[in-house]
Amino acid sequence: MIDLFPFTIEDASELISKVKDERMLLQFAGPAYHFPLTEKQLEADLLDENRTLFKIMDGDHHTIGHAQICIKENTFLLGRILIWDENNRGKGYGKKVVQKLLEYGFSHFDKETAELNVYDWNNGAIECYRKVGFGIDPETQSEVNIDGETWLSINMKINKTNFELQES
Repeated sequence: MIDLFPFTIEDASELISKVKDERMLLQFAGPAYHFPLTEKQLEADLLDENRTLFKIMDGDHHTIGHAQICIKENTFLLGRILIWDENNRGKGYGKKVVQKLLEYGFSHFDKETAELNVYDWNNGAIECYRKVGFGIDPETQSEVNIDGETWLSINMKINKTNFELQES
């Protein structure tokens, strides 16, 4: 069992301790944060009225990750999704987290579409998002550079009706 609970500044130190390097931070959060991750950066997100931050907890009430929703003009964006123990990856937790985020987003915000961004080399995440019903939007891409490499960020979208059909 996986559930979402409000992320508070008291949760910041655990999240910060899990982000080991600049590459991991970029993969998890995109270019908006800078390494090392700090309470101040997380506090800015907590104060942003367009962002909702969550800690991800398992059935034993252990925090196993972090996620955010950001309200945009026509959509809401799922982001900064991190299951931090690699032993918990590949167990379906990501799919459950994304489904919970979509349930929350579609029930709390008057939006017909949800989206997310993912680096094109992150095949496990892309497959997870496809299983939930997301499709790639070929019109929206961006690039970031790290350590002499260029990472291509692709955008994926799902509309409310398709999500509800997946759930039924």
